[in-house]
Amino acid sequence: MSADLGRLLGDVGAVLLDFDGPVCSIFAGYPAPQVAAELVDVLRRRGVDVPPDLASEPDPLEVLRRTGAAGNHSTTRAVEDALCAAERRAVETAEPTPYGREVIVAARQAGMPVAAVSNNSAGAVTAYLAAHRLAGYVSPVVGRAYADPDRMKPNPEPILQAVRAVGESPARCVLIGDSLSDIEGARAAGVAVIGYANQPAKVEMFRAAEVSVVITSMREIANVLIGRIAT
Repeated sequence: MSADLGRLLGDVGAVLLDFDGPVCSIFAGYPAPQVAAELVDVLRRRGVDVPPDLASEPDPLEVLRRTGAAGNHSTTRAVEDALCAAERRAVETAEPTPYGREVIVAARQAGMPVAAVSNNSAGAVTAYLAAHRLAGYVSPVVGRAYADPDRMKPNPEPILQAVRAVGESPARCVLIGDSLSDIEGARAAGVAVIGYANQPAKVEMFRAAEVSVVITSMREIANVLIGRIAT
């Protein structure tokens, strides 16, 4: 456990968690590239001329972003609906992140609110939390704005929505995220950030982004929070 991590967690009053990464791997049993390909099929069925780079895009959220940027709201809603349905199926086989549960429970036991702030749909996040007996520990759940991908992180709006709901100032909240969109969104919101490097390449990615606190296991955070309970 780094001293920086201990100091950061000692200075905050609420924990904001990205979902896919810090809490679970949502597409562990229903791979993201498969979902992305299904969304591309939705576009083709609607007569959209799909460029090769979009046809091979492995990230379903990026397919949604690209669709939204094209400006056809009816098509964006169709892709959004298909993605929401896929995410609800995906959480049934999502793989819990080691020590993600312990972080959530320990934070609440330490008297800290815990919110989820995700670019996944709120319905999928809520379904996962309920299935894993975590719904009573996490509130609010702020998910992706419906058919409006410009409002996903790194837009700070969903993070600030969670901050207001937990009743803390931005400076008294920390977001734990595993992507640059989390980092950029947190900075724009004035919220502290912990980079969760769940892949080796992300350690360097976060360092290049000048993230001051980077962890490779959620256990590091759980240990600090459990120590906070003991004192």
